[in-house]
Amino acid sequence: MKDIAKILPVEGYRVLLRGSLPFDYTTSLTHLYQPLIGIHAVSLYQTLLNELDFQRNTVFQTHHTLMNYMDLQLNDIYRARLKLEGIGLLKTYQQQSNDHRAYTYELQCVFSPVEFFADDMLTQLLYHHIGQDKFEMLQEHFQLQTNEKGTNITAAFNEVFQTFQPHTTGLDITAGNQQAEENIPSIDFSWMEQMLASRMIPVKKVLTTANKRLIPQMMELYDLAEYEVEKAVLWALTDENTLDPKEFKEACHDLFQSKHQQAAIRLTEKTEQAGVEPEYQPTTKEEQLILKLEKISPKQLLEDLSNGGQASGQDLKMIREVMTTQGLPSPVMNVLIHYVLLQSDMKLSKAYMETIASHWSRANLKTAREAMAFAKNQKSQSQQREKKRQNYRKPASKEVVPDWFKERKKKKPEVPQHNPDTEQNNEEFAALLREFKNGK
Repeated sequence: MKDIAKILPVEGYRVLLRGSLPFDYTTSLTHLYQPLIGIHAVSLYQTLLNELDFQRNTVFQTHHTLMNYMDLQLNDIYRARLKLEGIGLLKTYQQQSNDHRAYTYELQCVFSPVEFFADDMLTQLLYHHIGQDKFEMLQEHFQLQTNEKGTNITAAFNEVFQTFQPHTTGLDITAGNQQAEENIPSIDFSWMEQMLASRMIPVKKVLTTANKRLIPQMMELYDLAEYEVEKAVLWALTDENTLDPKEFKEACHDLFQSKHQQAAIRLTEKTEQAGVEPEYQPTTKEEQLILKLEKISPKQLLEDLSNGGQASGQDLKMIREVMTTQGLPSPVMNVLIHYVLLQSDMKLSKAYMETIASHWSRANLKTAREAMAFAKNQKSQSQQREKKRQNYRKPASKEVVPDWFKERKKKKPEVPQHNPDTEQNNEEFAALLREFKNGK
């Protein structure tokens, strides 16, 4: 990866700090963050932090100065910067002036050890990076420091003061916790709400504010599909129908290991950084459809195909059961839904869907592209078998044909041959795309 082309030594930078650092931030950096992002990223954070004392107004320093301070090549500094951005410790802003570029590096406050262990995703990552023994040692050490202070009996704001026209019901004192959550994608919980309601499980007891933060974090960390997260939630429910966070994390980890053959959970650099390369733009209608089916959820697909109407609970339940039973990823399930709707006059038949799903599951399809190609191939083979049966049943002609008619047929100009199977497939996929666009 040619990182050196992304930034030049002569380009300037300045540093800002958002918020105030906790007194034990250095411990967090060396013992909690460093195992995740490496020594170069931690060194860059500390160097930029100390640069604040040397800045004069808004004068920009060059990256060549930073290279000298850290004794690192610029591509190593660039990679360290990306790691800080990814973990939530740095925001980068670019300014363009004539032919020159300059950057503003806004440092985000490091979590204190207590805040770090309150973040589910960071703690799970640390656990997998340093192992159970070291993790439990650190956790016990910082919990012991907290417990030594005794029970927290501090009075809350509304217990001491009152106002005539209160504008808020409370104060937001956890703004710092947002730094690691900004990179976690938000998800639509309506699919899970419907699943819980269908099983007579109280939704509000399961989908609490804390759990709504935990679920997408584990979904991202362990690369789980919606139906897999659903399994993990059901496994982790207590007798009182509440979600046990520890059991839920273990269930997510078990699902990951079963899917990835005991692979280790570790932070690794992507070979192509997200946002650096231009996004792929499909050039054909079929490519457009495949890209959409890769990205959206089955629920979104149903709603788009019904002109934005709400997907019925019965259809969602049917799809959820098929996905859970056969273990189909969402992109493959989307192709299956499209295929069944096309073959069944835009109606979902559970029996028909289950038959195809079991076949596709045995074929181990993982992407929408694979499912699309597999469906086209199966359809083509089916049509060829049907033609053979028709030719076999067709009676031999006993009609006497004159010689002059045979000669005329021989002189008939040749017409380019068309493959009806290919034409029909193309028409079907064009129809699918029209349905999808009309739904939007």
